[in-house]
Amino acid sequence: MRLALLLLSLAAGPLAAQGCPAPPDHSDRIDTLLAEVRAAETEAEAQRITNVMWELWSEAPDEEAQAVLERGMAKRAGFDLLGAIGDFDRLIAYCPDYAEGYNQRAFALFIRGDYPQALEDLDRTLALNPTHVAAMVGRALTLMGLGRIDEGQAALRAALALHPWLPERRMLLDRGQEL
Repeated sequence: MRLALLLLSLAAGPLAAQGCPAPPDHSDRIDTLLAEVRAAETEAEAQRITNVMWELWSEAPDEEAQAVLERGMAKRAGFDLLGAIGDFDRLIAYCPDYAEGYNQRAFALFIRGDYPQALEDLDRTLALNPTHVAAMVGRALTLMGLGRIDEGQAALRAALALHPWLPERRMLLDRGQEL
């Protein structure tokens, strides 16, 4: 995997040669939005707040990284998963401290059913951005996909503690209940 990332970074050419600036730090704004979403009175209000969170998470460190992120997301949306993963690999090689690169690659890997690799990327996302509730939910679903139901449910509860309006709240089991 590391060799592949090295080769991708070399193949990236000018993008990798420039060096990625530090990702924008939106942690204070995200904390405020998480407080707002916990106080939201309706699902629609919570969705509006969540959309703002996505705008912040999806703000890449520079224009080049933004273009690669958006291209990868478009490919993923069109189910060109290998193309999307390639773009996210390139983004990660260029901006290894940008959490959303890992999160988006994890999403594409999850869709492909590659849960172990998705889990690695989700763990890296959360190491870089511990309050990324979408990655927390992705991690919960991935753990459940791996058959690690109790861990997945605990991860889902942690995400819901930050954002009680997540649609995946419907997947929360009563303690002792099975999927």
